[in-house]
Amino acid sequence: MDSIVHWFTDNLGGSISRELLIFIISLMPILELRGGLIAAAILKVSYFKALPICILGNILPIPFILLLINKIFELLKRWNWMRPKIEKLENKALGKSDKIRKYEFLGLLLFVGIPLPGTGGWTGALAASLLRIPLKKSVPAIALGILLAAAIMSTATYLIPWIIKQF
Repeated sequence: MDSIVHWFTDNLGGSISRELLIFIISLMPILELRGGLIAAAILKVSYFKALPICILGNILPIPFILLLINKIFELLKRWNWMRPKIEKLENKALGKSDKIRKYEFLGLLLFVGIPLPGTGGWTGALAASLLRIPLKKSVPAIALGILLAAAIMSTATYLIPWIIKQF
């Protein structure tokens, strides 16, 4: 993830505002808020400015994924050349969903919130949608998961480096 974030900061950092760049990174699958906060730290964006931008960028696509992804996938599966790609994506999301299926709210919250490869808001929303978890459970779980990820990543990207500089 670091190399992708560095590519964005190196190649787009001079052509758009730092704030817009971290917002765009936070919108993207895989990178999400985690990548946005890393980019913000690299670009020396103040924590108090970066945090709400990254949270908003990460949360913004979630309702669209929850409401539309199943319909979009069904449309795409009509084309034979797309079917294997969509099924692979579905299987990948569902392959990581054992804990989500078992614990629903808490499982989804932790899946989104603990910054590990292949987890996050996008994958959590996709899994919740494929598992048909009701919106009244999935939306708060994903939102709280994004806030948990924000707390963890804030500590890693801003607090720990600040503490190290003090010594």
